[in-house]
Amino acid sequence: MTTDVTIIGAGLAGLTLARVLHVHGIPSTVYEAEASPMARAQGGMLDIHDYNGQVALRAAGLTDEFRGLVLEGRQATRILDPDGTVLFDEADDGTGGRPEVQRGELRQILLDSLPAGTVRWGHKVRGVRPCGEGRHEVAFTDGTVAVTSLLVGADGAWSRVRPLLSDAVPEYTGRSFVETYLFDSDTRHPAAAKAVGGGSMFALAPGKGIQAHREKGDTLHTYVALTGPLDWFAAIDVTDATAAAARIAREFDGWAPELTALITDSDTAPTLRPLYALPMGHRWDRVRGVTLIGDAAHLSAPNGEGANLALYDGAQLGEALAAHPGDTEAALVEYERAMFPRGAEAAAEGARLYELLFGADTPHGLFALFTGGALTS
Repeated sequence: MTTDVTIIGAGLAGLTLARVLHVHGIPSTVYEAEASPMARAQGGMLDIHDYNGQVALRAAGLTDEFRGLVLEGRQATRILDPDGTVLFDEADDGTGGRPEVQRGELRQILLDSLPAGTVRWGHKVRGVRPCGEGRHEVAFTDGTVAVTSLLVGADGAWSRVRPLLSDAVPEYTGRSFVETYLFDSDTRHPAAAKAVGGGSMFALAPGKGIQAHREKGDTLHTYVALTGPLDWFAAIDVTDATAAAARIAREFDGWAPELTALITDSDTAPTLRPLYALPMGHRWDRVRGVTLIGDAAHLSAPNGEGANLALYDGAQLGEALAAHPGDTEAALVEYERAMFPRGAEAAAEGARLYELLFGADTPHGLFALFTGGALTS
């Protein structure tokens, strides 16, 4: 099988690229390892920024569909002391530039916008290799093979396409998140629901924190941040949900019970999410017929920009290809020239954000970021 544009990965980056290409009349094929769109949960809330993510959705012709997904009030922000004292509380007045949507619903509008058959589900990449004149062969575990004149790796942190361009591999950042969920929180977990408020909540101490977000249907989605080696987390038996939650909660002894309840009262087993990142400023020399978008290109620890950069990368590459018909290399040069510094800047900003969140001065630095002032107590 020979195709003009082959995209590996049906995440936000790959689907946005496919959609923008479709808008410009350029066919593509997206290969995805998962068996179906519903094979796994698609994560939690995303704040889609007016300077990149929303720009991408506009290029995809999906602004109205996106607006229909926005959850009102979710841009509200609170900062709490570990004892539960509210240090900062900002309501969502509807004027913010980062409206919140559910990741799965955003992915679905992208899927729905593509012609039938664009995404080939159940195609896990076994290997890729160059086969001359800028063409590449992609071999799948089911025995099928695709040959393409343009291969785009949109396959995330552990990209199978990246080795064609770079020897870089993600490294553990020294910090992990542990995810928990409380459902029907207003009725079943009222104290925790009150602490979180209507949007996002941060309760922080040096090296650790409890961060939660109110999702759809009164669901509280919590990311417990802890700094430590992978061996420490591996020693926690996550198959015993109650014991695992209790062990994680012990790292927050003395914190307000409405905060630790976000861990111990979880309606799901705690899920470990080690945070990995590519080297800051990751880039590669131009290789004919192949490039990367999204986390495959510039993975960093979650900082609010990852999904937005994925959308923006996909849109920018799609528009560059449309602007250079018959000259794919010119399009790739234009795309990569802008993408490399964009990814490096986002990673640097993310590092600064993590220092505000978990550094020695937390939460004072985060408070100052939101208010322009300093805490008085």
